Amino acid sequence: MSNGSSEFLTKLRDERVSLFTKDRVLLAPLAYYSALLADVVLVPAGFVTDYASVPRAPLTYWLFGGVGDEAAVVHDHLYETGIVPRDVADAVYGEALEACGVPAWRRGPMVLAVRLFGAGRYLPAAVAS
Repeated sequence: MSNGSSEFLTKLRDERVSLFTKDRVLLAPLAYYSALLADVVLVPAGFVTDYASVPRAPLTYWLFGGVGDEAAVVHDHLYETGIVPRDVADAVYGEALEACGVPAWRRGPMVLAVRLFGAGRYLPAAVAS
């Protein structure tokens, strides 16, 4: 399956939910092997995501928007299911961004942003179930 390094095992296949939202729905499962978790995160087909919630301010969006969409889907899934603690989900996000080829200078601020502003979107497993 994997040589021990984190990697996406499938390609992201999705489509826009409607013209009036930025939400996307997965058309096929997205599989990601996380070395941090030593396990595969499987995001099911039908999962709805908004990718990374980057503010639409021109410079911010130019630097961070549309980067690491696969990692954002994995992160959204981990937050929505609560199958790992929030800090672990955020660490997996950074790991997945690296697997997407996002350079460290972009990854750091993106992970910091979810740490600072993502708490309201995280659902612990007891609530998510």
